[in-house]
Amino acid sequence: MIRAILHGVVTIFISAIIGSFIFALLLKLTSYDETSLQWVMHGLAFLSLFFGGFIAGGKGKERGWMLGGATGAIFTTIIFLFQFLGMDQTFSIEQWGYHVGFLITAMIGGIIGVNVATSRSRSA
Repeated sequence: MIRAILHGVVTIFISAIIGSFIFALLLKLTSYDETSLQWVMHGLAFLSLFFGGFIAGGKGKERGWMLGGATGAIFTTIIFLFQFLGMDQTFSIEQWGYHVGFLITAMIGGIIGVNVATSRSRSA
């Protein structure tokens, strides 16, 4: 169970790093600015959380909502600690809203991941 959550969190951070690198290149090499790509970056963040929950649910093979939720909660805790300890800031109301959305998205990913993993193991 803990291993599945760890796989999910690692998936989130790897996909976020890759996405950040791609967007940094786009911002550097084109005339786009951060405000024009803001919603695309938010979409990438939600997609990363979905895939992290999906991986956690698929590895755990049961209780996907709980595995996805734990994955999202650990991600939120890491981001909160980085922001609080590293930048001496707490979450704003807007950030809390995003992180609640991240948690729900990771839970949905976990539910779908369990169902996909379970249906594959039954047919094999």
